[in-house]
Amino acid sequence: MEPYTTTEKSEMIVIGIACRTSNLPEAGPKDIPRLWERFYTEGVFDKIPNKASDDVIALYCEYERDFTLPFTCVIGCAVTSMDQIPEGMVAKKIPVSKYAQFAVAGEFPNSLINTWGLIWKTDLQRTYTGDFEMYGKDFAADPLKKMDVYIAVEE
Repeated sequence: MEPYTTTEKSEMIVIGIACRTSNLPEAGPKDIPRLWERFYTEGVFDKIPNKASDDVIALYCEYERDFTLPFTCVIGCAVTSMDQIPEGMVAKKIPVSKYAQFAVAGEFPNSLINTWGLIWKTDLQRTYTGDFEMYGKDFAADPLKKMDVYIAVEE
């Protein structure tokens, strides 16, 4: 049995704060937690206009080629419009795509780290057009720490 289900998602616009990083031990494992810290300490969620929902998204996009090379990480929210992009934030469009959806639950962040390790070992035909983690509005209070990881894949 596959560790994921497949789904399709329409185009999505994400507004949030970003950093350029990689999965090297001295990069992503330090840069991404710092970006999350900024997201919460600077109240970024409350500053994002035209939110489509209260879900928080960690978007991985602008891959140089694949997950072994640099990419952009954006932490923010899906929005209904790119008309207002607050200073210090970016807007990224994720195209319509088919996704491998991995349900994650358990001790956080270990459950997420283990899921990414599994994803990197799969033979998924990834498109690298935009992968994301979706955290529901109740994530912080959820004792099971449930969230989903979406990996863009070939049709």
